[in-house]
Amino acid sequence: MASKALLYEQFARVGKALSNPARLMLLELLAQGERGVEELAATAGMRVSNVSAQLQALTAAGLAASRREGTHVYYRIADDQVAEFVERMKDLARSRLAEADRVARDYLGDVDALEPVGLPELARRAEAGEVTVLDVRPEAEYAAAHVPGAVNVPYDRLADAVADLPRDREIVAYCRGRYCVLAPEAVRRLLDRGYAARVLDGGLPEWARAGHPVATGAAA
Repeated sequence: MASKALLYEQFARVGKALSNPARLMLLELLAQGERGVEELAATAGMRVSNVSAQLQALTAAGLAASRREGTHVYYRIADDQVAEFVERMKDLARSRLAEADRVARDYLGDVDALEPVGLPELARRAEAGEVTVLDVRPEAEYAAAHVPGAVNVPYDRLADAVADLPRDREIVAYCRGRYCVLAPEAVRRLLDRGYAARVLDGGLPEWARAGHPVATGAAA
């Protein structure tokens, strides 16, 4: 008969898998859509061998899944339950650890000053054509999944493309989630240029988990 200690040892496997910062960053990327090892390594700025090892650990813990296509292996987050759990863990850490909250504020800046738009409000206003939805994630992430009708301008190209954005409607920018700095920084740039802009309270994963429609395919 299995012991209580053995049961809790199994529970601890998930905690152990999430105890590595690199794995948490990879899960955030996998929540955007299925990715290959080389692409993940390039996006995360990590060595391919390191990414491969971390992905194997996440898969062994049931937090990521993979499929093989010829000689290539593609990874994805196991399911929405995992993505939501990881985000709740981040929020818990920030609420319990003063240092985590301080680092988050230093990294993200004063997001509240950017007047975050809630998911229901964005859904309503986007449907009514009242806002321009701006996705500042890389093209591959946008192609994997995005808010329907969103304009894709990767953050590293925003300076060159900002003049092409419409000024007659408010812009709502989003990226990978609440702890992704790309959207807040994009909104600050837009505000400096005189645009009416706000940040979404959440990112593409939160939008999808809330049951809102998601589109796929590269920008036209």
